[in-house]
Amino acid sequence: MNVLKLATAGSVDDGKSTLIGRLLYDTQSLTDDRLEAVAKASKRKGLDFLDLSLLTDGLVAEREQGITIDVAHIYFHTNKRKFILADTPGHIEYTRNMVTGASNSELSIILIDARKGVVEQTYRHFFINTLLRVPHIIVCVNKMDLVDYSEEVFYKIAADFQKLASKVIGENTQGANTNNGEKVVSEDTQNRNSDNGRNFPSPMERGAGGEAITFIPVSALNGDNIASLSEKMSWYIGKPLLEILEEVDLQKDVNSLPARFPVQYVIRRDDKDFKDYRGYAGKVISGTFKVGDRVTILPNQIESTITEIRLFENTLNQAFTYDSVAISLADEIDVSRGSMIIKKIVSEDTDNGEETLPTAERSDNFGNGLEGNILINKDLQANICWLNENPYRAGTTFILKHGTAEVKAKIQEINYKVDIENFELPPTQTTAKEFETPSMLNDIKLNDIVKVNMRTAQPIFYDKYADNKANGTFILIDAQTNATVAVGFLA
Repeated sequence: MNVLKLATAGSVDDGKSTLIGRLLYDTQSLTDDRLEAVAKASKRKGLDFLDLSLLTDGLVAEREQGITIDVAHIYFHTNKRKFILADTPGHIEYTRNMVTGASNSELSIILIDARKGVVEQTYRHFFINTLLRVPHIIVCVNKMDLVDYSEEVFYKIAADFQKLASKVIGENTQGANTNNGEKVVSEDTQNRNSDNGRNFPSPMERGAGGEAITFIPVSALNGDNIASLSEKMSWYIGKPLLEILEEVDLQKDVNSLPARFPVQYVIRRDDKDFKDYRGYAGKVISGTFKVGDRVTILPNQIESTITEIRLFENTLNQAFTYDSVAISLADEIDVSRGSMIIKKIVSEDTDNGEETLPTAERSDNFGNGLEGNILINKDLQANICWLNENPYRAGTTFILKHGTAEVKAKIQEINYKVDIENFELPPTQTTAKEFETPSMLNDIKLNDIVKVNMRTAQPIFYDKYADNKANGTFILIDAQTNATVAVGFLA
């Protein structure tokens, strides 16, 4: 049974907490005592129905204000799939919480109040999801019961969202590949478009991540179109939310991504059971490794062969993504924490079979075309979200933590800052160089999203975030205070 990681986002009073509570209730993921506690709490509030939002608002401040502040991970399952849901806040002051919560998600649910339609925060939520390359987005138009389940209201909101999305995509994919020009839309959207000429927004061409958008009219309070289709919206010809979550196609299987193994620790053992044993412990962050695979060790770019893969006392023939294992190699090589093991790179340009390593200037594909491009560079370009209450100080030295590697780094220049109110890029993306206009570099504060050029003391080995999320992210740590100040996505 596979696992779907999803995130939610919504404005104030869009009913996000109620929707999550409804999913827990309809999947029978609640114990009797928890249901009883919610029923009592609902009565104390003077309600004659079960207030499912109380299931997710865990902090006292959240219950008092009726908003989501912190990121909570919620687990539930059906007979077809397991789910890990990141309940992220949607308010502008909690942008950093939403970024961290949605960064590992494969699907995002964006809620819109049917009475209010598309609002400023809808723009922000969709922008962040496209920035994070979330491949599937479900737009739930909630509280349909308060607009008499109006078909006209639903389709107007869907059309407005499409206009908003077209603008966001144009901003968020400047200079990016356009997925070979393919149109990527949900099956439900295609069905509705062919519904005897129904005036539904046309399919969108999506850039970079190839995200698909699905629109669903729901009433989380009454359970309409959540676990089953509602008779009150017979005009809706798509599937209920839960069924879509069960069947959504996770197109990019993590095991088919480029094989990456950052080394965490070197295990040495010498006794009668393990004579001169040397193993490299770590976690497979993407792809797979098998005994007999030819691999390259970075940064020294030496080639070897995997002789053994060990999980505790057991030996494995193959390690998959997320497996924490110890790998042994045929040759004695200088490997330490921060090194990375990847599958051998074979250049098609050479006849002698010698490996060549792609860099930011040279991006040769791996021999079989499935392993993607690994980049080795000191000069990096990335989108970062500032997490710290203290603003950025020009000239600050950071510790850039990428996987198990830690290197010193500095921001060289800021390409632009995203307008967090409207999530627009400046008309001309002027740069602020550190020594020419240092005062401009001070203007990076909490929740700001900026695109920067950085330089590290030593090269790091990375994939572009759009190609391989697991090997395309990093955090910045203030070298003086040891505080984590930013999260970054490599471009």
